[in-house]
Amino acid sequence: MADDASWVAEAMTASVPWVTTAGIRFGAITTESAVATLPDRPEQRNHVGGPHAAVLFGVGETASGAVALAAFGSTMDRATPLVVRSDIGYVRLAKGPITAEAVLERPAAEVMAELDAGVRPEFTVGVVLTDGEGRETTRMRVVWTLRPHRG
Repeated sequence: MADDASWVAEAMTASVPWVTTAGIRFGAITTESAVATLPDRPEQRNHVGGPHAAVLFGVGETASGAVALAAFGSTMDRATPLVVRSDIGYVRLAKGPITAEAVLERPAAEVMAELDAGVRPEFTVGVVLTDGEGRETTRMRVVWTLRPHRG
């Protein structure tokens, strides 16, 4: 797997319409981590003035998808990355723009070795969301799989 993941932001923006709808922008993306930001938009706020829980989940899941694509994009000809499950914890009320930092919690080589051995691998991406003041507001874990294509 190449460490150059400069193509991922453009690919995500072009292939996932919600990214544009929500206004998500991408920061640094590598095969081990990704950063996505969500602007503070009044139409995405909840009843207490912060970003709606669904929007927080969305930017976190999107950041996890960016690192999954960066790490495993080279397998797209034989496997599709898919979310298996996720959990989210809201630590404090978020205010202002949100930054989601996603980190692959397992070495990509391990995941690839399982795929090569005929096992449908799972891997977890941890995500921390911070608000405009740099305070942690939300934590997520997103479990992905690489579903092999059927012959």
